[in-house]
Amino acid sequence: MTETKSEKKAETKSDKLEREYIINLRRQVDKAPIYKRTPKAIRTIKEFLVRHMKIRDRDLRKIKLDRYLNEFLWARGIRNPQTRIKVKAIKEGEIVKVELVELPAKLKFKKLREERREREGTEAGKKKKKETHPNEAELKKEETPVSEAEAKEKKEEEEEKKSSVVEVGKEIEKAAMKRAKHEAKVKSKEPKRQFRQALQK
Repeated sequence: MTETKSEKKAETKSDKLEREYIINLRRQVDKAPIYKRTPKAIRTIKEFLVRHMKIRDRDLRKIKLDRYLNEFLWARGIRNPQTRIKVKAIKEGEIVKVELVELPAKLKFKKLREERREREGTEAGKKKKKETHPNEAELKKEETPVSEAEAKEKKEEEEEKKSSVVEVGKEIEKAAMKRAKHEAKVKSKEPKRQFRQALQK
């Protein structure tokens, strides 16, 4: 089916088994019709790893391909997949995770960019949590009003804001009604009359 050129074994603690393989896909891929070659290459990789990573029930669903490995295989389309591929397989329990040993430059940059986005997203989430959940001291400051006069001023400001929002809303409604009125006007029958008169002459 497929051949291995070099095989490295590195057993670690617990049930982790880590190996590197060079898988020749050409023989199996050439047997498939041209419009199904990349899916056949993926299936070939899975079959190879099921056999070599000693999965007893030969279940292909226990082989999980890395996202970047999948992209690497599909990079040249469905008709022309890679013919040789160097992969690193890590077996944890019954599941085998497979990834490329050396990512091409394009995929490296893509992976770095996505990792940076995730980091920035988590940092932004942490900042947002800090803003939404202030310290207890800040909460106590907010709870105690300084004086009744300031409390009245705050209420008046809130009422003014509400009234201004209502006024703006009414103005927007009026403008919308005007537009609707002009759009809904039915065409007059005057042009039809002129056309009929022109035909009669």
